Amino acid sequence: MRGQNQAYAVSVVMPAMNEERNILQAVADVVDGFQRTGVSGEIVIVNDGSSDRTGELAEGFKAQYPFISVVHHERNLGIGASFWDGVQHSRGEFVTMIPGDGENCASEILRYLPLMDQVDIVVPFVYNRGVRSFRRRILSITYREIIKASFGLSLNYMNGTVLYRKAILDGISLRAAGFFYQTELLVKTILNGYLYAEVPYALLRRGGGDSKATTLKSLGKVARAYLGLMGEIYLGGWKRGPIVPDSATARRGKDIEAAP
Repeated sequence: MRGQNQAYAVSVVMPAMNEERNILQAVADVVDGFQRTGVSGEIVIVNDGSSDRTGELAEGFKAQYPFISVVHHERNLGIGASFWDGVQHSRGEFVTMIPGDGENCASEILRYLPLMDQVDIVVPFVYNRGVRSFRRRILSITYREIIKASFGLSLNYMNGTVLYRKAILDGISLRAAGFFYQTELLVKTILNGYLYAEVPYALLRRGGGDSKATTLKSLGKVARAYLGLMGEIYLGGWKRGPIVPDSATARRGKDIEAAP
């Protein structure tokens, strides 16, 4: 962890809405993850229109740790909008999203940072599936198969703490403000040709409160965002863009071209 004006290896964007019961553990876990893995990192907490003490607690963390910054939304904009806002305020070479709900162990994704020498995206999949309810597991399987059939994207899980090289996100136009944002980013970056790796990832149990991902309101937004992405990819003239020169994909392409 470095001084305020220095660059960081990784930025952890932490969206949080009404997570006063969980955010203390979530922040402590990321700090512990930085220390255990020896990673120079920062945390960008995005208080997404909370009506409880989440924003107040976030400001307390900012005062305590020089590598923590806080972004406040006056109203709830959604986890996708919060992630994107956090990315705009981040300074790391790599960026990932770890929610403020305490379900994720930061070291589980930070341990894979060395893989970023070879790829531009690390996509985790939950291997301790028993931590999730049967209903949640069925929803995940159904969702995975729909995305696979729609976009040809064969991934085990698409809504986790994906690790990105920040440079490859610069040219992405993100439409989804809610939970579909991660799938949209994966579809657009992988279809664009960026190299990725899937890795096993252990999930924790929430310390309190209920997940907002599977409410009817959230599922409705996901369905609308899915239809919007289908229209953009197949009817809206979406085209692959250039590969960012400062990416593992570009470097490995040059290595192949230079090989005898």
